[in-house]
Amino acid sequence: MIETEFKKKLVDELQQKYPEAIILKNDPNSIQGIPDLTIFYKNKWATLETKKSEKEPHRPNQDYYVDKMNKMSFSAFIFPENKEEVLNDLERSFQTSSRRRSRLSRS
Repeated sequence: MIETEFKKKLVDELQQKYPEAIILKNDPNSIQGIPDLTIFYKNKWATLETKKSEKEPHRPNQDYYVDKMNKMSFSAFIFPENKEEVLNDLERSFQTSSRRRSRLSRS
């Protein structure tokens, strides 16, 4: 399976599992290494970097951004071999309560 097919099936699965989520496909030319997908769900967010296989090499800065974003919220490399494990971790991340809430100021 090529990465674009895997990513398409993954997005479809995420949309079925989290119908109220906003799922963005990030522009790979915007910031080198930013993960492929950003998911906004309720008051949470996560990023996923898709790979066609566990053996596919990481591109420059991908490890940096996945690690940095995982410390902020949730981020992971996802490929067919670890898909279920990552989706289970994502589910747990979305279920934990958030201590911080952003509020918009009222004019």
